[in-house]
Amino acid sequence: MIVKANQPLQRDRSTALGPAPAGPRPERSAPEVSFIICTRNRVAVLDACIKSVQAACRAHAGFAAELVVVDNGSSDRTAERLASIAAASDIPFTPVCEPRPGLAAARNAGLRRARGRVLVFVDDDCAVHCDYLRDLERHYASGERWLIRGGRVELGDARDLPFTIKRSWVRERLTPDVHPGGFVLGCNMTMHRDVTARIGYFDERFGAGGPMRSAEDTDYLVRAMLLGIAVEYVPDMTIFHHHGRRDRKAIEKLHRDYSLGNGGLCLKHVRHAPWLLRHFYWAARGAIRELAGGPAFDRELNLPHWPIVAMNLLGAARFAVLLLARRPRAEPVRQDQQANAQAR
Repeated sequence: MIVKANQPLQRDRSTALGPAPAGPRPERSAPEVSFIICTRNRVAVLDACIKSVQAACRAHAGFAAELVVVDNGSSDRTAERLASIAAASDIPFTPVCEPRPGLAAARNAGLRRARGRVLVFVDDDCAVHCDYLRDLERHYASGERWLIRGGRVELGDARDLPFTIKRSWVRERLTPDVHPGGFVLGCNMTMHRDVTARIGYFDERFGAGGPMRSAEDTDYLVRAMLLGIAVEYVPDMTIFHHHGRRDRKAIEKLHRDYSLGNGGLCLKHVRHAPWLLRHFYWAARGAIRELAGGPAFDRELNLPHWPIVAMNLLGAARFAVLLLARRPRAEPVRQDQQANAQAR
């Protein structure tokens, strides 16, 4: 099912990707796929992520790939390590510095530098399966480009709690009956370049390090649906998430952050995607039932409904403040960066 906006959407100039200015093309031929990895102060785990992507690229060398790694203002030795990797890498490797804080800002910096036909977002605490590119090429071989596609996310370490993963074996597409949060995880999200050109940049009010703390990926999925672009989950294209959260407090904090972002998301899209409010209603109904002995939101981790309701309301209030303050959604596109952003 494809969702259409009830009325024409106004293009947001602050998040729109402008056309690349005329000029000479880079000497290197454009790769088929760009892996975009955003990182901040995680030099200890970043190596494993990069090595897994490089191994997947070597295992399927016929599907030419590049790595674009965005250092989002790290204060450790990330910059030096990226320079060292770039000098020795047999896979095209582009380190990018984005000092403005926030995952959405880092993703946007990666978008501007990536040259691939297909873009793959992978988190720095993840490892890519060696067959990832083979799966990716098979899915995109159909020529269907107007969709966002995400793959399977497994735990990278059995000691970590089962959160921020997706293990479903069912291939499916997103509908308004399912909350978009977590349907496709931002740590394993792919799309054709033309999709990003149509949707635009990530909204920098959302995402880790931003005022809304999360949901920059969920916001992107909702914007895609409102433009008639499908969102699909496939049970392969596997990555392993080494999130490192092994105590309940860490999971509860992340759960609250996700709910805060989703509350802001409801307010942002209340006009064109009112179906998001149904999910808030269901959370509130679940919270009331929970008081009477009903099931928790997450039975495996025993996460309750009430933090979802409270943080949704707080998130909506915080987003309202951002609207009143007219906080920009993304920085204006700089022409010198845009010149390198797209190469066919």
